[in-house]
Amino acid sequence: MRKIIDLSVTVSLKGNLQVKPQIIYRRHEETPKFFSPAIGLRPEEFPEGKYCAVEVLTMGTHNTTHLDAPYHFYPTSEGKPAKTIDQIPLEWCYGDGVVLDFHHKKKGYGITPKDLEESLAKIKYTLKPFDIVLIRTDTDKHYDEPGYEFMHPGMTREATIWLLDRGIKVTGIDAWGWDRPFDAMVADFKAGNKKQLWESHYLGKEREYCHIERLANLDKIPQPFGFKVSALPIKIEGASAGWIRAVAILDE
Repeated sequence: MRKIIDLSVTVSLKGNLQVKPQIIYRRHEETPKFFSPAIGLRPEEFPEGKYCAVEVLTMGTHNTTHLDAPYHFYPTSEGKPAKTIDQIPLEWCYGDGVVLDFHHKKKGYGITPKDLEESLAKIKYTLKPFDIVLIRTDTDKHYDEPGYEFMHPGMTREATIWLLDRGIKVTGIDAWGWDRPFDAMVADFKAGNKKQLWESHYLGKEREYCHIERLANLDKIPQPFGFKVSALPIKIEGASAGWIRAVAILDE
């Protein structure tokens, strides 16, 4: 038996996010008038005057749970044209998952290499190449609340490098972004610390990797490792990101 845990947020019109998706719901009784001209029938000729429901969505590729491609970070990566989302090797997006728990860290905190080392020592795990490392902050519990994008601790450049040095290609976080939140970064920027502004995003110019943002339910994974993660992105030509239905897969 396998257990599958949904790690994705719901695409919805609800909530208080600054950038919301637009969803047009065309119900069964409405669709005959849209499809009847194309197939040569009158709307009333459809059984009971109904046809298949259809939705039309308009939203950014970085809305909802998504995978950022290297092209999002910079036009080039490691001296070559950066991969767009349709060029990401799918082998990167399915592998052994590891959850590192930082939900006790305060918002705006920058997670360091030492934090990663201590978290791995606590669960007695050694990273290997192509593990998918998931950073748990529990910020997803506030996804529909005002200020969600400012509530999380985030990854520093040094911590991200530490993971990449161990062969990690895909990382993820259950928060608005992989880096620290805007307000913390901007405050430091204005105080003179210019280099830390989206430091892990800009790192993508030097080091090729992908990260997942806006995950959910990392707290529902019953073990810190020993499970698979599937994070396959929608194949959008030339795009900087793609939506994913991220899941954890456990054998019971």
